[in-house]
Amino acid sequence: MSNSQHKIGSGFGHDSTADEVLAGIDLSGKLAVVTGGYSGIGLETTRALAKAGAHVVVPARRREVAEEALSGISGVEIDELDLGDQDSVRSFAERFLASGRTIDLQINSAGIMASPETRVGPGWEAQFGTNHLGHFALVNRLWPALADGGARVVSVSSTGHRRSDIRWDDLEFRQGYDKWAAYGQAKTANVLFAVQLDALGKDSGVRAFALHPGGILTPLQRHLPRAEMVAAGWIDEQGNPIGPGFKTPEQGASTQVWAATSPQLDGLGGVFCEDCEIAEVSTDDAPGVRPYAIDPASASRLWTLSAELTGVNAFG
Repeated sequence: MSNSQHKIGSGFGHDSTADEVLAGIDLSGKLAVVTGGYSGIGLETTRALAKAGAHVVVPARRREVAEEALSGISGVEIDELDLGDQDSVRSFAERFLASGRTIDLQINSAGIMASPETRVGPGWEAQFGTNHLGHFALVNRLWPALADGGARVVSVSSTGHRRSDIRWDDLEFRQGYDKWAAYGQAKTANVLFAVQLDALGKDSGVRAFALHPGGILTPLQRHLPRAEMVAAGWIDEQGNPIGPGFKTPEQGASTQVWAATSPQLDGLGGVFCEDCEIAEVSTDDAPGVRPYAIDPASASRLWTLSAELTGVNAFG
């Protein structure tokens, strides 16, 4: 477990926006890759980074939707990528590497949540296969550009990681599917990925972070019936957010932007953040990260397993 997993007094918090955490930070000449950068908090992340001067590459599964959402934002480049399709991941990475550019910031913001049982690739459970294995392969394939740029890599997780550790004995939910346990496992994998990537990459100047962006109503909830969200106390019958602590998309984008750019995190990595701050470790209902999600042995084990499943390992 990281001994850096403690608050640092960032001065930001729950209500901070992406623009606020970027105040005074000039990203001119920097290149950022933002998966999911055309929807929800990913869109707000793209807007904020571009406003600060970065050139933002947005790989998109729905290119036409991305082009419409990002129209009018200068400094943005759209390419094609389906994280659930390993061939698509390889093709995008090959195109990017062929451009000869380096990456300064990579924010893995795309994801699916609580989806019906679906299989991708050779039969992987879709949330694990997309949210984790897709990003795992993408980062490993882009490694030359990330290493050359001394990049920060940000893995967008969730408090949903509390719903499940890695199910080592039934990773693919062959013994019965539970959409929330599957989401929890994928979000735990997102954290463990950052822990191990940081351990492997820091000697090359690459640092990695994971985070919980907060509760935000975005298209991420597309698979949830309204009745389920009403019963959970998230929204009223008209669809208006009523849950405590919900953030706007501008606030929801802030922690991933902070993790990707803040000089307050120089020299740090492999930690879990929330509300623009390094989180504390928590074993109860208090905010924070579960110990199993930042366990170095589990992180190493998951990396080895993910490399075997995808056939990709920049450190092999």
